[in-house]
Amino acid sequence: MKLALFDLDNTLLAGDSDVLWTEFLIDEGILSAEDRERSDQFYREYEEGRLDIEAFLAFQLRPLLEHPPERLEQWRDRYVAERILPVITPPARRLLDRHREEGHQLVIITATNRFTTTPIARELGVETLLATELEQQDGRYTGRLDGAPCFREGKIHHLRRWLQQHGQVPAESWFYSDSANDIPLLEWSDHPTAVDPDPRLRAHAEQRGWPVISLR
Repeated sequence: MKLALFDLDNTLLAGDSDVLWTEFLIDEGILSAEDRERSDQFYREYEEGRLDIEAFLAFQLRPLLEHPPERLEQWRDRYVAERILPVITPPARRLLDRHREEGHQLVIITATNRFTTTPIARELGVETLLATELEQQDGRYTGRLDGAPCFREGKIHHLRRWLQQHGQVPAESWFYSDSANDIPLLEWSDHPTAVDPDPRLRAHAEQRGWPVISLR
């Protein structure tokens, strides 16, 4: 198996699905202006490589805890149509198509939770999604995680578990990401590529001689 791995936010998307989801909920009056300030602060910490992932996820998952799944799914459908489709670029679709035509196994691997990202992966035509998993009880989200976050080294953990479950060892692998938080998985892959990288990843990619591309 030849494996093509793709980060989602600011890689395949010209934007961040977590941030866009929060902004959607704020515009709908579901979250407050104070929540926007907290979201912005979390994003700055993410870019600087000092995000407290547990604190962020507690904030991000609160709406899932407070509202019934049927309402959440209605909001999510509108969010994908209004906020996500405009930030899927033609170059991103062409990159996926190129690997698909080569017969590679496509995988989106993201720190964002599965609830938010499932319809995005479907829109991109990628069947395998590795994401931060959420706990449910009696058909509702609890606001807690199911397992470790799919973040930084956690992406390698999720990927190895998925490979083990499918009895696979990749003969060759590619990984595309914008973020220095993904350096561990980029180092793991045979063909790491920085996509519209943040300054820390750009510097690391240049030092390591990795390709740097844009999908914008």
